[in-house]
Amino acid sequence: MTWLDDTGVVTLPGGVRVRGRRLSAEASPADFALVLAAGPIPPWPHRRVRWPDFWIPTDRADALAALHEAHRRAHAGERVEVACHGGVGRTGTALAALAILDGLTPADALAWVRRDYNARAVETPWQRRWLRTVR
Repeated sequence: MTWLDDTGVVTLPGGVRVRGRRLSAEASPADFALVLAAGPIPPWPHRRVRWPDFWIPTDRADALAALHEAHRRAHAGERVEVACHGGVGRTGTALAALAILDGLTPADALAWVRRDYNARAVETPWQRRWLRTVR
């Protein structure tokens, strides 16, 4: 499926497009959302991951399962989005994780997300370290 607008949409290395955004931003519909913050949820199917601001997910297994689900759905042609309060740190880290699942190394995924999504994505050293655990 195609997005109604390109705001926040990036193309993963494997060619599928996913969207990153802040939860409070107006957004065209998605088929599935990976929500990384407390607060409002989108009116479309979603999965929430407990992920404190500026930190890493509180449950690594749950976060990796959610990322794998988002990755699978995106490759199946669904419009997948990732969202947190600011749309930068946690969202950027999750987008980099999707790029790792798509075949990039953690270092290349960090460079990709900062180039193609947001120059400040993956805001903290522990988020960068966490990317090395994504499989």
